[in-house]
Amino acid sequence: MSVVETAATLRELAEQSNAWPFEEARKIVARLKKKPKEEVIFETGYGPSGLPHIGTFGEVARTTMVRHAFRVLTDDKIKTRLIAFSDDMDGLRKVPDNVPNKEMLAQHLGKPLTKVPDPFGTHPSFGEHNNARLRAFLDTFGFDYEFYSSTECYKSGRFDATLLKLLENFDAVMNIMLPSLREERAQTYSPFLPIDLRTGVVLQVPVLSHDAKRGMITYEEPETQERFTVPVTGGRCKLQWKPDWAMRWVALGIDYEMAGKDLIDSVKLSGEICRALGGLPPEGFNYELFLDEQGQKISKSKGNGLTIDEWLRYASPESLSLFMYREPKAAKRLYFDVIPRNVDDYQQFLDGYDRQDGKQRLGNPVWHIHSGKPPRADMPISFSMLLTLVSSSNAENAETLWGFIGRYRPGVTPQTHPRLNDAVGYAIHYFRDFVLPQKKFRDPTTEERTALLDLRDALSNLALESTAEQIQDVLYDVGRRPPFLDEKKKAKDGKPGVSLDWFNMLYQVLLGQEKGPRFGSFVAVYGLKNTVDMIDGALARSA
Repeated sequence: MSVVETAATLRELAEQSNAWPFEEARKIVARLKKKPKEEVIFETGYGPSGLPHIGTFGEVARTTMVRHAFRVLTDDKIKTRLIAFSDDMDGLRKVPDNVPNKEMLAQHLGKPLTKVPDPFGTHPSFGEHNNARLRAFLDTFGFDYEFYSSTECYKSGRFDATLLKLLENFDAVMNIMLPSLREERAQTYSPFLPIDLRTGVVLQVPVLSHDAKRGMITYEEPETQERFTVPVTGGRCKLQWKPDWAMRWVALGIDYEMAGKDLIDSVKLSGEICRALGGLPPEGFNYELFLDEQGQKISKSKGNGLTIDEWLRYASPESLSLFMYREPKAAKRLYFDVIPRNVDDYQQFLDGYDRQDGKQRLGNPVWHIHSGKPPRADMPISFSMLLTLVSSSNAENAETLWGFIGRYRPGVTPQTHPRLNDAVGYAIHYFRDFVLPQKKFRDPTTEERTALLDLRDALSNLALESTAEQIQDVLYDVGRRPPFLDEKKKAKDGKPGVSLDWFNMLYQVLLGQEKGPRFGSFVAVYGLKNTVDMIDGALARSA
């Protein structure tokens, strides 16, 4: 099949795919039919009032997936760009909980984030520090994006023409905004926020008068009651965030931007303002919010939930991308216990990719995570298995784990399988920080103790080269007894089934954890003798 034929087939499959990035991309295709243009611009927004969190990354990752889907649907004949926009001219409203030098920051409340000193002491301002953190992380993922600073856009004049257009439509913008505000707020509201010449603070003050021809507004300084008339251009003023959002869509020609579910009303209002300025609001959808361990919305300023660096200490970037791909319109807990599942699920999706036809591949998350070019699957050991190996051996270094792996999979080394080597490091970190503090062995009951003794003897009689399946068969045979016998289930050979309580007991008594990978596979990797010694230790501990 030629390259042209392959591209045509891919596009046809994409047009029929129900994967959500294609559904979103089709909205942009329909938009272009109504309003053709030579370039499609995607945008993601970042408020650098706190350190970047995973939600910020998620927006870039998801938008990148939609961008790639659009390129497939259009045979990559329309130029695309992705702008990562930082609202770094916003005033610092409160001191974040998770930064040093809080007393210093408190002295600069209200100033643009790019005028607030960096509490970490590494950059000229707090805004620039957080911007750098965001860019560094996005760069590690290889995202193709252009970084835009609100401060730079305002001060360079990039926004001037649209700011003047908004000033010309001042009354229309006010008519859109005022019904959405509380009565007290409406009395002092202005879409323009002057930067105070004396204090440098972003002022929330009424506009006493505005002159569209001169491009000026007049306000009263709240402390001195002195009146000032200043231009709305050149960085002397910024906009309230809903008008600012709309102005940015018009000024930058944004065609697609998604936002959190909590911003649905804001998207509508900004869309109305965008239309009042003669623009067409971008396409997009409202994704659900990420929740912390207590079910609360994660926040940059609170620092709850997972940080970007934390996820990458315990798992691969691809596993994080999978978390972002899945069910973007469903609320999800973003906490440490979601990591192992996403690591192993990513590998399962990757393992299955080569066996899928074209249509199935476009519905496989790894196709979207890797922009249509997933790598070869090469993970012979699951992450849950690695965690259990670390837990059972109390491994403090990678060499111990590789000893088990090398015996189970001869020829598999850190050099031949670098991703597995990364996973070994992740597993050790995860075990030390989360599994070890929670380990709690329970004593076996009298019936369980008898079963464990029988299991010990059965494993001792197995040949050292026994396979995981042979070991699993022994586990089932020993478990076919009260209270683990399950007459309602039937094994493949017609024998009675065994309840999950049998395997749960093995993990709780032998490993001090609630669950783990398939126990036969674990024993095959860990070793028969090591497992027998583990059973002896558990029986002695509970004697």
